[in-house]
Amino acid sequence: MPSDPTILAFDTSAAHCAAALLRGREIITSRAEAMSRGQAERLMPMLEDIIAQGGCAWSDLDAIGVGVGPGNFTGIRISVSAARGLALGLGVPAVGVSGFDALMELGGADQIPCIPAPRDQVYVQAVGDDPRLMPRVEAEALGSLFSCNDPDQHAQAIARLTAERWRDVSAPPAPLYVRPADAAPSRDVPPVMLDE
Repeated sequence: MPSDPTILAFDTSAAHCAAALLRGREIITSRAEAMSRGQAERLMPMLEDIIAQGGCAWSDLDAIGVGVGPGNFTGIRISVSAARGLALGLGVPAVGVSGFDALMELGGADQIPCIPAPRDQVYVQAVGDDPRLMPRVEAEALGSLFSCNDPDQHAQAIARLTAERWRDVSAPPAPLYVRPADAAPSRDVPPVMLDE
């Protein structure tokens, strides 16, 4: 196996579409675009652009890194399904990286990773604890919180962590959901099917 892996990493877990290409220990190119909708349509063209800018082809990739959340349900599903599909098609591993791990890569060891959530809440994961959703005020009482509002830096952190983990992948990436979905099944009674 090559000592300098080529990693394509991306994330759509919030109101953005972000990607980074890493070769060895160096980020070759990266990009982030703010968007509240349209990540599904934008992700693949962005990945193609990133690969072309990096002077690579899809076949040069050693692994795919993907942000698995927590965050926006639809955004997480977009990225995770794209990563799993690309990995299957390219015959390379896909590595899921939580937003907490990416933040720990960017922040200090004594800081608690903190991801913004709706309604003035945050997702936090203290060392040795399970991820939790809580009001921001309650989270601030836990200690020094660290968050990163730069999706480009977040995608780069996912790429670096993927480079460390890609050889030991045992399962495909899966979404990290900390809270239940806001959507509920329809309360409408289904139509009666008539036999002919």
